[in-house]
Formats: sequence, structure tokens, C-alpha cells
Amino acid sequence: MIENVVFDLGGVLMHFDALGFSRMFTESEEDAQALNAALFSSLEWAYLDAGAISEEAALLIAQSKLPDRLGPAAEKALAEWDLKRTPIQETNDLACRLHEAGYGVYVLSNAGVRFPRIMSRIPCRKAVDGWMASAFEHLVKPDPAIYTRFCERFWLDLAACAFTDDNKDNIVGATAAGMHAHLFVGADELESWLKGQGLSF
Repeated sequence: MIENVVFDLGGVLMHFDALGFSRMFTESEEDAQALNAALFSSLEWAYLDAGAISEEAALLIAQSKLPDRLGPAAEKALAEWDLKRTPIQETNDLACRLHEAGYGVYVLSNAGVRFPRIMSRIPCRKAVDGWMASAFEHLVKPDPAIYTRFCERFWLDLAACAFTDDNKDNIVGATAAGMHAHLFVGADELESWLKGQGLSF
């Protein structure tokens, strides 16, 4: 029986638009594309999520790929991008309703060390019983080990957890670990799936 619902953050509770962020810190589409490629869509960004590189190192590498005039934009983007994120309100509302109905509500995200600041800004934060970000664990989804560690951290039964993510690979990893898992395509569809699994809220 499912007792807990575990949400991904980016694309599920909060929007993540890498090119959109890049446009906020540049003045032309060409510069936005360059900044996105050097920072948000780079291999170093994945390293940040894994806790394998510092923000300072990621910035230096990004700036080395860009013309000098975009160096300040890269610095500002890395320092402030998370403040530009907007919530997916429908999913936040769903999380709050689940919490009110007595279900555990958790967040498991591939994210860097800025994650606590992001969590402080999500609308459903008071409904969240616990969270885990990959950078602090040096593990990333879809490795089944991160789902197992997550449940061990919060004393949860893997089989009693429903996990939702907008990345298919992460769904595969959660299923391999022993969770119920569902590919997120929208709050309404997720609600229907959860109720189909026997949840009442």
C-alpha cells in the first residue's frame, strides 16, 4: 500500500527552462544560446548535480568557453538562476492535498548545492516531510542506490512509496529500486494515477 509520494523538483514542482534562464542574463538570442551551452546544458552542470565539482570551478570552465564580454553574464546567471524559477502550481497544490490527507510528501531531486534555497521558495514547502538533493549524496538519479538511500534516510519502505519524475530514465531507476513509479506529464494525470493506485484524497 502506498503511504508516501516522492516528487522530483525540476519539471514537476518547479519549472526548469535552461535556455529561458540564459535569455534573462543576455541581450541577444545568440548570446543566450552560447551561455546555455557553456553553463546550463554543459557536462559541468551534471557534475554540479553529482556534487563532483564546485560552483567556482563550473563558472571558470563556463567562462573559458565564452567570449570575455559574456563572463559577467555567466557569473550572474550561476549566482541567480534559481531565483528565476517559477512553480508548477497545480503539482504544488496536489502535494498539499496529499499532505492534508495524511500521506507523506517528499522531494528527491538531481540538484546542486543551491537546492535548500530552491526548496525554501516552493509553494508546498510546509507540506514536505523531507527532501534529498543529489549533490549532497554524491549519487544521482537514475542510480537505484539513491532511491534506496533516500528511503533509508527517512525510514520509509520502498514498496510504500510512489515516485514521480518527468525523466523516463529516473522512473526506470526508481522501479528497479522497488518503488512504484510514474512518468510525470501533468498534475491532473498524476492525480488520476495515484487514485488508481488506491490513494484517497
